[in-house]
Amino acid sequence: MSDAVVAKRYADALFQIGDEKATLDQLIEELGVVKEVFEVNDSLFIFLKHPRINNEKKKQFLEEVFQGIQTDVLNTLKILVERQRVGIIPSMVDDFIQLYNDAKGIAEATVYSVRELSQTEKKELEASFAKRFDKNTIKIKNIVDPELIGGMKIRIGSTIYDGTISGKLKRMERSIVTVN
Repeated sequence: MSDAVVAKRYADALFQIGDEKATLDQLIEELGVVKEVFEVNDSLFIFLKHPRINNEKKKQFLEEVFQGIQTDVLNTLKILVERQRVGIIPSMVDDFIQLYNDAKGIAEATVYSVRELSQTEKKELEASFAKRFDKNTIKIKNIVDPELIGGMKIRIGSTIYDGTISGKLKRMERSIVTVN
């Protein structure tokens, strides 16, 4: 079974537990911390994957690193260690975040612009695209890209809205080439 399918199954199971216990909001926060810890510390993966370190030491280490974290999250991490599935933790967290966002009517958008957007501009974009995508909320992540020349490009899921000057120039170039 592929790692993506396995990660999705663990995310589904953890989501169901959180839904039953009404702890989804707390789980999403804690899983964000877990993902950040794993992304920042490559040595953590190396330690947890090391074949000569027994699982009990690995589990004890997880308890020390993630003190105060909800037991459901900690137990999920321990199970992943036991089953040598540590590598899927970041994708499992991503799958959980997607499930959470779908349940709460939240979409994540990446906005590429020439300059940092103001809070007012972000709020206007959030309101506009929340209506367009029939979502309660749009969370915007702004990435500054000076190569755009002007305008902005917005990516929500697999949909891209390109209102950049560089994008318009490329479309014009393609239309001129296809005419000839």
